[in-house]
Amino acid sequence: MSAIFHLSHTDLDGYGCQYFTAQCFSDISFYNANYGPEVTAMLESILAKIQARDCKDVTILITDLNLTPKESRWIEEQTTKLGITLQLLDHHASGQSCFENFAWYYLDTTRSASQITYDWLQQHYSFDPNNSFLKTAQVINSVDIWLSNHPYFELGKVALSMVSSTKELNKVMFDSSDRAFKLYLIEQINAFIDRENAHIAFDDAMHKIKKEFFKNAQNDTKDNLVASYVVALIGTQKERLTIECEGKKGVLVYGVGNSSIIGNRFLLENEDYDFYMDISGRGTFSMRSANRVDVAQLAQKIGNGGGHPNASGGKIENFKNSFIYEEIKAFVEEHIENVSKKI
Repeated sequence: MSAIFHLSHTDLDGYGCQYFTAQCFSDISFYNANYGPEVTAMLESILAKIQARDCKDVTILITDLNLTPKESRWIEEQTTKLGITLQLLDHHASGQSCFENFAWYYLDTTRSASQITYDWLQQHYSFDPNNSFLKTAQVINSVDIWLSNHPYFELGKVALSMVSSTKELNKVMFDSSDRAFKLYLIEQINAFIDRENAHIAFDDAMHKIKKEFFKNAQNDTKDNLVASYVVALIGTQKERLTIECEGKKGVLVYGVGNSSIIGNRFLLENEDYDFYMDISGRGTFSMRSANRVDVAQLAQKIGNGGGHPNASGGKIENFKNSFIYEEIKAFVEEHIENVSKKI
């Protein structure tokens, strides 16, 4: 069985494709991208991972993403050179020219990508012989291609909003956990499909469903549960998130938000760290400390900011955003090194 590297879109349909492949394959790695440069960035990341693993039997599966002719030529060249099997499953009409020119590019505008993926898995891998996941595919299909008279359409609308409004975890920072959360939410659809007024029942239950994912031994408000979950994630990854400034040790996160709660709780649980820094895609940042360093002074040096000794903020004017955390961290570390030389 091939090692599968599955790149998909970042909406209900895209994650729906991954929900089905996750049930089918044991050796599978997931990636997600929106359109534009993020697609190339994720494909480059996949190729680098394949080469690092020295995989011999590999398939790159792309779903619910319409590649441009330039992107298609490039990925075909790369996969041919490395002996990688390539398969794309999509439903966007704008991919017609690529469909006509690349054998691996499958296009069907009459079905959602999730439905195409489900059918493809059944045809080629004997997936779901009892059709246990068929209704979930039909729910996603009904809303993604807007079959407003379909009996599952209203339930599909709830599911569509469920995924698009899910902001509890930052995709760049916590890619695997964010995806696991979304696939967990999609999995819950099946329990409501056959209920009376399924869409209302699913919508009514949504808060509790989300809480269940983050719940630990003790119940709490959803916000507190999410904060605890995020702090734990940062704690388990703190080595790769560690930066230094003025000889002080800190942790750098990206777009996490809620710095007063999450930052202070992280510092409380990790006394070997002097500060917490959260930077946004615009280069604005917030800093927190617990009487271990004056972050107002650090913020002034890093981004002409200021504030209080334990709570401050600023902005890196020339900040270069990225879809890859390691690139963001490298930029911030280089910026800190450069401004330190000027002091």
